[in-house]
Amino acid sequence: MATFVNNAYGKLKKVLLCPADYYRIEPINGISRKWMEQGYEMDYELCKKQHKALIQSYEDNGVEVELIDPKEGLTYQIFARDFGICLKEGYVLGHFKEPVRQPETALYEKKLKELGVPCIARCTAGCFEGGDFCFLDENTLLMGVIDRTDPAGFDSVKAQLSDLGYEMTPIYVDRKYLHIDIIINIIAKDTVIICPDLLPDGIVQRFKRRNFKMIEITKEEVLAYAANIQGLGDGKVISANTNTKTNQRMREFGLEVIEVDISEIVKGGGGIHCMTFPLIREAE
Repeated sequence: MATFVNNAYGKLKKVLLCPADYYRIEPINGISRKWMEQGYEMDYELCKKQHKALIQSYEDNGVEVELIDPKEGLTYQIFARDFGICLKEGYVLGHFKEPVRQPETALYEKKLKELGVPCIARCTAGCFEGGDFCFLDENTLLMGVIDRTDPAGFDSVKAQLSDLGYEMTPIYVDRKYLHIDIIINIIAKDTVIICPDLLPDGIVQRFKRRNFKMIEITKEEVLAYAANIQGLGDGKVISANTNTKTNQRMREFGLEVIEVDISEIVKGGGGIHCMTFPLIREAE
């Protein structure tokens, strides 16, 4: 049986992205609301160029990029991470909280079927989004229960995945932080970007007991998407070129940092990790 994704750090082989053709910011998070309230005029042609450059960065580093066809009117489809999560057996289909995103579900479900990735579970109650997911190890999953995933959604998926041998732990954080992937991100086998100030101590201790090297970020850096980075495996990561401090720390930890410009896209409230749905990683 094929293994799709069973960790956060093996060599990334294939990802799913959505082009920025119909990307438009909506007032559905604090970042986008700030720019809209200021009357900022988004440069959507620049967003398209930045997204194409991200695709090129993946391909230049040996990652096969699958693209879903963008659909007019689905303004946040660019953030491909959020429709679900990918595990070793296949994917879990989530349920979007925001009505503007809910029509994406059927399109992503159709695309995963075309790609031959089986659906192994689906959210049948509440809300469950992929941006709240983090591997701790192959069978131990962390899930943010923040703003876009609620207790009902968490319980719905947990019940199904427990039958497959997975342990799921909820992480409760202030709702303004939306998704856990701006607070915790495992970027290499023994390295995590993390904001301890926002997390229950028990979660931080779990990383310490496993001897993770921690790149700690502040609450302010969380909202600047300092953790929203994509690990490629083999000691490489893709990060925003504005992420100066964290990029330097990652280099000090021996990682190769490939920088891309997403300065316009991020104004909608999402970064590189948000735009990337892993399909295949090398198993470890």
